[in-house]
Amino acid sequence: MTAPLPPAMPPADPGLSSDDLAPIAPAQRTWGTGNYAALWISMSLCIPTYMLASSLIEGGMNWWQALLTIFLGNSIVLIPMLLNGRAGAKYGIPFPVLARASFGVRGANIPALLRALIACGWFGIQTWIGGYALYQMAVLWLPGLATLPAVFPASWALATGPAITFLLFWVLNMYVVHLGVESIRKLLVFKAFFLPVAALALLWWAISAGNGLGPILAQPSKFTSSAAFWSFFFPSLTGMVGFWATLSLNIPDFTRYATSQRAQLMGQALGLPSSMTVFSFVGVVVTSATFVIYGKTIWDPVVLAGKFDSKLLVSVAMLAVALSTLATNIAANIVSPANDFANVAPERISFKTGGYITGVLGLLIFPWKLIADPSGYIFTWLVGYSGLLGPIGGIMLADYYLLRKEYLDVPELYQYQGRYAYRQGYNLRAVVALIFGILPNVPGFLAAIGLLDQQTLWPALVALYDYAWFVGFFVSGGIYLLLMAQEQRVPAWESSQMVRH
Repeated sequence: MTAPLPPAMPPADPGLSSDDLAPIAPAQRTWGTGNYAALWISMSLCIPTYMLASSLIEGGMNWWQALLTIFLGNSIVLIPMLLNGRAGAKYGIPFPVLARASFGVRGANIPALLRALIACGWFGIQTWIGGYALYQMAVLWLPGLATLPAVFPASWALATGPAITFLLFWVLNMYVVHLGVESIRKLLVFKAFFLPVAALALLWWAISAGNGLGPILAQPSKFTSSAAFWSFFFPSLTGMVGFWATLSLNIPDFTRYATSQRAQLMGQALGLPSSMTVFSFVGVVVTSATFVIYGKTIWDPVVLAGKFDSKLLVSVAMLAVALSTLATNIAANIVSPANDFANVAPERISFKTGGYITGVLGLLIFPWKLIADPSGYIFTWLVGYSGLLGPIGGIMLADYYLLRKEYLDVPELYQYQGRYAYRQGYNLRAVVALIFGILPNVPGFLAAIGLLDQQTLWPALVALYDYAWFVGFFVSGGIYLLLMAQEQRVPAWESSQMVRH
């Protein structure tokens, strides 16, 4: 059962609301259990999920170690996902508005923009995958693409041929943003049918070419000691949590449409861990098979498809990958950051403008470098940004559940002078808690990207980075509660007005 909105909600202050940010009335909430399960199945069936599993194999795990790591990571991230989702389902508000309760009506832009910037990174990664798929197809018919003279600095590690198809695919993404999200519905339907069929076809090929599942699953772990395994396992687990850490924050953007709490709880619990684990199994088997077939592991499915003999088969496969990637990119990596950017200035930044901002920033992160190797994908990208999102999640959940006992005054979330105004719209205690949650992970991150020599750091500081999301979550959440204990921002009389399920 959802909490009813006030019968006469006062007008929102200018700059704090828009059609995208206003609460969804209970009568307009139509998503059931099946919708949320389908959402996660669709979101999980993507090339990065395959690469997530295959990168663990490339990193040294055997098949069951990789699957167990993925299942555990997704089961852990499901917890904050469901907890944050309750607020969206109860009040019909999106993530940027929910963040106003803890960070302030202006301060909410800080977590919203951090989350949006990470979505820009994912947009860049997906766009590179789609663009490189087009390159693999085009170079079969136009071999000269592979030998075009270099036009980018050597430090960019970007060949001219792949750069051309990447930019063309980026333009296509921006064109879809221009048309609006409705234009992507047919592509999402195509993806829902194509990717499961393609995954099964790839699985069949791997089992057939690898002489059955036996030799494939018999591939042993590459770790020579338990210490080596655990040193890879914990940052990998953090990376698995980080994979959906963005959605664990902005899941209210979707659960605000739920017909009931049960719908979003059951739909997500059924859809997320199972679909991620099942699709990852395909990545595990195929990647293990490449070692049996080619003598080396190929963790990128686009590169693997380029090794097939038939030009027509490769062309069809790469076009399909590009189209399904386009559908995923718009649905997963444009909608939420566009809302986050719109929250900064709702009257001036529309959905389309927010989408264009996402696209430009997605170029600037050099996505081809992030997924050039599995260590960069997991340890630099997934673990790195989890150190930013964990603290935000810790603060928001501590605020909503432990301080406010699930009670929010919805009209005042849209007022500059209400209880969520704090000091000129910013809750400095939340900002301080956020900073203290991020700081412990900074030395390890700088060491991971090569800006600091690990030998000059305390080993404990480097080790903390392996648990970046967990460290940030608990440090920020704990400090926030301590600081807010001195701040009478949650009056005792609120408890008597709480709306419970």
